[in-house]
Formats: sequence, structure tokens, C-alpha cells
Amino acid sequence: MRLNLWTLVATLSIATRSLAAPVLTVHPGNAGDLTISAETTINGTRPLTNATRPAIDAVQATEKLPLTFTNNFAGNINAYVTGLNSQNEIVILQPDGSWYTPTGSYSTPNPITANIAIPVGGLGSKVEIALPGYISSARIWFAAGELKFFLVNDGNGNPSLVEPSASNPEDPSAGVSWGFVELTNTEEGGLYANISYVDFVGLPLGMSMVAGDGSVQSTPGLQAGAVTSICNDLQAQAAKDGQPWDQLCQVDSSGNPLRITAPPDFIAVNPNAWAGYYDDYINEVWTKYTTQKLIINTQGSAGNVSCQVSGDVLSCAGAGRDFSKPSVNDIWGCNSGPFGIKSTDNGVYAAIVPRLCAAFDRTTLCLDGGDVQPNLPASSYYTIGPTNWYSAIVHKYEIQNKGYAFCYDDVNPDGDENASGVVVNLNPQSLSITIGGS
Repeated sequence: MRLNLWTLVATLSIATRSLAAPVLTVHPGNAGDLTISAETTINGTRPLTNATRPAIDAVQATEKLPLTFTNNFAGNINAYVTGLNSQNEIVILQPDGSWYTPTGSYSTPNPITANIAIPVGGLGSKVEIALPGYISSARIWFAAGELKFFLVNDGNGNPSLVEPSASNPEDPSAGVSWGFVELTNTEEGGLYANISYVDFVGLPLGMSMVAGDGSVQSTPGLQAGAVTSICNDLQAQAAKDGQPWDQLCQVDSSGNPLRITAPPDFIAVNPNAWAGYYDDYINEVWTKYTTQKLIINTQGSAGNVSCQVSGDVLSCAGAGRDFSKPSVNDIWGCNSGPFGIKSTDNGVYAAIVPRLCAAFDRTTLCLDGGDVQPNLPASSYYTIGPTNWYSAIVHKYEIQNKGYAFCYDDVNPDGDENASGVVVNLNPQSLSITIGGS
């Protein structure tokens, strides 16, 4: 649900300085302008009380994960850590290293006024702190300013934490440059952390993890100044093909680049954007695989699955149902149309979806060797149009080409390095994050 429905106006504000028009100038609002949805909230599954705090705190204290934040950004940075503890309660890390557990029930969003900003400091500053316990559905936020978080009732008497929305130009935090690392650290599954640009590109972040055996996994993230560079490239692409790539860029009132929203979020409020963009390519794919087989390597128990077009659908052996022609929104979101997985779908269908959607997103289905998916190296991705130029340009400015630029960026050929930018370990020793790029 949304407390305030907003639209991107047809006549977009003109930015000055390093970016040319058209881009979107943000207009930060208040609690009434928040976007409240599954993407912008964390929901606790039970009401919070203080009666059980000592016992819960004892459980949380059994495992700590050391964190180090280093600022390479030319400005002061604040960090915020949000998520769910092992009791499924909303928790926010405080500067003293303890959890703040928001309580209360509010019918409308109530701002959190507790001290939850962890000062990282200016350029060259470093802060060391530790998660006092296990956490899931978590984000470590970094902001060149202060972010605003709110608490509201989820409709079932449970608390819901409303977080900043990158796609809402009227969000109370819209005028701040920020980004986050997503992570879960549990006793059973260990640490899983990633840098994602699936929804937006913001403040450049990089991370490294020391695993239990002392080895290091790293994702350097974006280059310094990447937001401006990406916006400039998107403007150039818009000039080439006439599509609204440039309108993905958000700037502040002075024209300074803040972030770039992903195409699916733009389409959500501009449903006619990129209409028909993939039509000719999809028809080319359908023609190609009417006369030859498309092999999907499910990289699991189903092995290689043979698919072929018949009429208006792509039929895959053992999938249980056919794949219809996708729309541009289906391709970039990978969760609707033929790529929307139903509860009744079998494992074969579910295994095909990410690999087939990735092939469409990267426009590799008609290349030599594209009749087996996944098969081609990353150097073949986004080499022909139409394609997802947002993803292509984001990857251009990623150091080591690591970091999700669409939701199935972890689809890779067998034996290839995972380009999704994930660090994973069952017994992590520490996690370090660098702000500002390299």
C-alpha cells in the first residue's frame, strides 16, 4: 500500500552542472509522502515488548560479527544497520554497538528519533563496530547526510519499519546520496552479503569478508564518481535510440547527481515507457527457435532441457507449462508474465526462468553459441540492441565487473566466476565496507 501516490511528471526538471536535461529533480517530503510497500519495509512478526528483552539479548550476544567502515568519499558519512534479530524482531544498530528495538504501534508512520546514526566521519575516516547478534533481511546503509526511518503498524498489530525509497522522489530522504549492502548472518547459514544495483545505483560501496579459514572474498563495487558517469552514458544512449534512459537519473535541487533508478521502477509509474522495445528481437528469437532447439542448462538435477517454439509459445521438456512472449517489463523484472513463478510450477520450470530471463536481459539468445543458456561469457552480454543498457552501463563502471545489475545476475556458465558480487561463508570472521569507490 502507499500512503501517497506519486507520479513522475511528463515535464521533468532540468538539471545544471555536470548533467544535461532531462533528469528528475527530487523534492523531499514528509511522512505523508512515504512509499510503503514490500520493498521499503521490514515487518516484525510479533508485537515488541520489553518484558523479554534480557533473555533475547542473551541469545543475540552469542555471536558477534566485526564490521569495519572506511570512508573514501569526500564528505561526512553516517551508517545505519537495520534488520530482524533471531526472534524476528526489528532491530537497528546503535553507535554503542547494541541493538535498538523499536516498540509501539502507530496507525500512521512515526519517525524514529532514537540515536541510530553511526558516524563514520569524513574522507579517510574508519570506524570499527560489531553486530551484537545474528541478523536477517538486513541492510547496512551509508549516507552523505542523515536518513529518516519510520515505524508503522503493518495492519496485523505488528511493527513495520519504513525505510528510504530510492524510486520515490518525494521520500523524506530523497535529497540525500545513499546506498546499502544487503546481508543475512545466521547461525545455520552463516554470512551472505551482496552489493545490489537491481533497484538503483547510489553512493558507491565496496566490501570484503575474511572467511573462517582466513581467506578473503571481495566485491570492490563501483568506481568513484560512478553515478555521474552512468548518468552521462544513459543520456548518450537516450540520444541514440530515443528511449528514456536519461530519465532514470535523479539530482538534487542544485543539479548534483544522487542516484539512478532501475528501469522496472521507472516503468512502474510510466507504464508506456519502452513500449514495444523488444518486439523485433523477441520475434527474431521466436523465428530462430522454431527451426532449432534451445537448450537450457538448469545446472542441477534436471540437467539440459530442450526447448522449441511452437506457434506463440516456447515449450520446454518437463516444464509443465509453456513460455509466452515476454514484455519489456517481464524481461527487466524477471518476475511477471512467463517469468512469474507460480506455486503450482515444478522444479524444471522454476530452474528455466532465471536462465531464460537472463538471456533476454543480456540479449544473447541470437548470438553464436546462444542456443545453449547459460553458455556465453560476460564479454558477450549487452553487445547488441535492444538490450538492458542500464545493466550494461552499470557493469561498465563496476570494478572487476561484480555486483547485481538485475535480479538474475548470478546466472553464469558452469565454471565461470560469479559476477553477482556476493560474499558467502558459514563462519565469517569479519566484514569490511568501503564508501565512495576506488
